[in-house]
Amino acid sequence: MQIDCLPKAFFSFVVILIVSLSTVLSQDSIHRSKDLREILFRSSKKDTAQVQSLSPNLSILPAAGYAMHTGWAGMLTANLAFHTDKQSPLQQNLSSVATNITYTAFKQVLLPLQASIWTSKNKFNLQFDYRFIKYPSKVFGLEDDAGVPNGYFVKYDGLKLHQTVLHSVAKNVYAGLGVYIDALWNIHEVDPPANFKTAFQQYGITEKIRAIGPAFKFVYDSRVNAINPRNGVLASMAYRNNMKWMGSDDHWQGVQFDIRKYIPFPKNSNNVLAFWNLNWFTLSGKPPFLMLPSTGWDDNYNSARGYIQGRFRGRNMIYLESEYRFQITNNGLLGGTVFT
Repeated sequence: MQIDCLPKAFFSFVVILIVSLSTVLSQDSIHRSKDLREILFRSSKKDTAQVQSLSPNLSILPAAGYAMHTGWAGMLTANLAFHTDKQSPLQQNLSSVATNITYTAFKQVLLPLQASIWTSKNKFNLQFDYRFIKYPSKVFGLEDDAGVPNGYFVKYDGLKLHQTVLHSVAKNVYAGLGVYIDALWNIHEVDPPANFKTAFQQYGITEKIRAIGPAFKFVYDSRVNAINPRNGVLASMAYRNNMKWMGSDDHWQGVQFDIRKYIPFPKNSNNVLAFWNLNWFTLSGKPPFLMLPSTGWDDNYNSARGYIQGRFRGRNMIYLESEYRFQITNNGLLGGTVFT
């Protein structure tokens, strides 16, 4: 486990306020969970579990938390889950639109919007990952170089526009093309260590960064509910080729392999044992320092919990995590997770 950072990790938590319109129910639940609305507003009418699972579900949660790379933060999380095929929704994957608006004590601003839209009979999957960030973050060394052990801040603004269209090629198998656009600007160091050339400075600093190019994506996804999976496998490969003629600063190529496995454990329960393997490689060229494979900089900022974001950075990264998710209350309202 991440022994050297466990004391700090204990302070990385999120406090969810008791405000919720509803939560999304998993279609493959063994024992149907209840959400906060059902508990607060009990009804004597017949069970509407099936109706709720087929109709759109909206979840809105204000939250407060603390993490090493943000300090105290206020968040507003929203998730909309729905089926686009009204005729045979049970034969279609669940579509979703999600955001997690965040403002932190370090004056960081995160405005993300992620969507996964399925068409009839899962023939097409439209994926969008849009994000604006105003983000002072810490940088350290490069690869096995310790660099600046305590790190120092680099400020910048950033925009991410990733869109992909996937087409079904076999059961649970999809392939497609997209365009990835990343831009960073107003890049400058804040109080870098004196009389020391940092890894960032050695690698090369520019005030602006643009990475634009086509992407190819291949996905196997046997999960019924991608928002709250209880079983199944996700295995995806995303290749991007940043090209100067499309507006990229330099020509460089990268690829990510994202593999996740979910196992009900014990078998006849809603508890889940989950495994995650993220492999992030630079194939050719020289990516900008701030776009190199780095812990905590995956699409959902989830990798390397317990370490400060960006603590390890290099041309290639292999990451493995395991997690156990368990119910605390029988109705599923409260739960917990432990991870390694």
